[in-house]
Amino acid sequence: METPSRGIGWKYDLPSPQIKAALDLEVKNLLKPVSDMNENYIELSRTTLKARGYWIIGSILISAVALTGTIQSLYYFPPEPNLTGLKQLSFFMLIYLIIACFITPYIRMEFGLPQDEPIRFNRHRRKVYFYQYRFNFLKPFGKKNWGVIPVAYDWDDLTLEAYRIYAPMGNGGLKEEVKISICKPGTNEIIDRVFFYDDIEEGEQYWAIVRLFMQQGPEAIPDFLHPSNNKDENPSPNTEGKIVFRNPFNRLGPEVNWPAEMDLESRTAPIQAEQP
Repeated sequence: METPSRGIGWKYDLPSPQIKAALDLEVKNLLKPVSDMNENYIELSRTTLKARGYWIIGSILISAVALTGTIQSLYYFPPEPNLTGLKQLSFFMLIYLIIACFITPYIRMEFGLPQDEPIRFNRHRRKVYFYQYRFNFLKPFGKKNWGVIPVAYDWDDLTLEAYRIYAPMGNGGLKEEVKISICKPGTNEIIDRVFFYDDIEEGEQYWAIVRLFMQQGPEAIPDFLHPSNNKDENPSPNTEGKIVFRNPFNRLGPEVNWPAEMDLESRTAPIQAEQP
């Protein structure tokens, strides 16, 4: 059987779903409570767009500059068209078109990406449900592969992959990410790969939490990780007693709205007739 393919920057795989879980309580101050949990399922919050609004502001500024150049070209355009004037006007129009094609997918993500992309792990059904937002940068104006497409996979087919990439960025050039890959049952053929967490250490801990729940149930989850009663807040030990800035652009994203059938299935245990 062939080894599963891995992406650029892959470092190692996290423990498989079947390996006994062990939670490191020394890092509890880094972990937020889970979104929801009961006897049947545990839900983790997931956000792929950390800073919403930058592309909206940036696109307005870029568009203003490009539009200003185009207007100036039209203003100084000679009454009798000549080759030089047409070339200059065509140049600005081309630049404007390229900018529009470049920023369109990011603007679509700003307005279309949900406020949360939760994952539900159902221990009785042994299935995982992803509220997954799909996008295609190569087709910025298309409808296919854009939008929320919830999917469900078997728990045993999941593999957690740790990635670390060094690139010229403002945070020192290091980008970490934990992804979930799903193999076709009985094979090593990867049929999907989705985002899980943007920090390897915290991603490992949340993966341990999920495995602990799936193996032993909610009683095994420490109290500090239990969901908050206040659903409007997502408390963090690192922000306790501090003024927390809330990005107003976050309200632009649609709220989570699971399909009714998947919502019910992901939160409940199978009835007798459903069990194999």
